Amino acid sequence: MTYPKLVAAAMTATALAFGCASQRDEPPAPSRTAGEFTGDAALTAKVKSAIASDSGIGNAANINVNTYRGVVQLNGFVDSQDKIQRAADAARRVEGVRNVENNLRVRPSS
Repeated sequence: MTYPKLVAAAMTATALAFGCASQRDEPPAPSRTAGEFTGDAALTAKVKSAIASDSGIGNAANINVNTYRGVVQLNGFVDSQDKIQRAADAARRVEGVRNVENNLRVRPSS
């Protein structure tokens, strides 16, 4: 076997080994339809707006909102436990939100 063919064979074997291993370890995530993707994007925008509209929460820019099939995930840092609860409550009030996963944390004192 010539050197280029040997290298190509080794690269193919490596790619197959890693590709198969990742498929065995993790099942693929179910994909969303175009409608679900668009609906989740709209829901994310509505939740961000609801959080920003709540004057008691403060700077909503520190809150990251992700939505997958109607489940809203909140991530980031706020100034108090009360603001964590207010953000979750604001998200829950948005029509179409099925569940809220609240991963917000109180910002550590510096």
